[in-house]
Amino acid sequence: MPKIIDHDQRRRDIVEVAKRIILKGGFEAATMRSIAAEAGFANGALKHYFPGKESIVAATFETILQQMAQGVESATAHPATAEEALRGWLEATIPRDPEQIAAGRVLLALWEYAMSNDSLADLYRGHLANWRSSLVERMEAARDEGAIREQDYVAAANEYISVAVGATVINLMYPDGDRVSDYQAYIDQFLARLR
Repeated sequence: MPKIIDHDQRRRDIVEVAKRIILKGGFEAATMRSIAAEAGFANGALKHYFPGKESIVAATFETILQQMAQGVESATAHPATAEEALRGWLEATIPRDPEQIAAGRVLLALWEYAMSNDSLADLYRGHLANWRSSLVERMEAARDEGAIREQDYVAAANEYISVAVGATVINLMYPDGDRVSDYQAYIDQFLARLR
């Protein structure tokens, strides 16, 4: 009986290999040859799953953004109060553990590619727009609960997202999470200003 192959799982495995290679050696290190070798495929076998490097890069980029979104959703799934939901959202969007830091470092390696790829640039802009609207919603809910004061929530969200992106950039130089306590202090200060 022929072996049943889960092609979707194979695609996910290839994306994970691409992420590891990019994390270790940067975007240029992720060639079709290096991905095939690390994944245990013959050189041309990847084409069955991805037509070329561009499609692997796009899938990797999309996967990281999905993982980030899922992390935020799981961190804010069952808060007792709107203020707890807001804090959980803030903490989930700044890279604070090795997996988040690694994902952010791979994402940064792919940014240059996304600049010249309209669909990936649109995908990332959509991700940032979703973050902004989600954060504004959480701030409004915390306001309705009486936990924070009325203010320009869009401006506050833009500030926070800039800090979250900046934290991802800083982690290029501090991949072991040496700055996580700084990010936590910033979150505490941000919430204090909202109050």
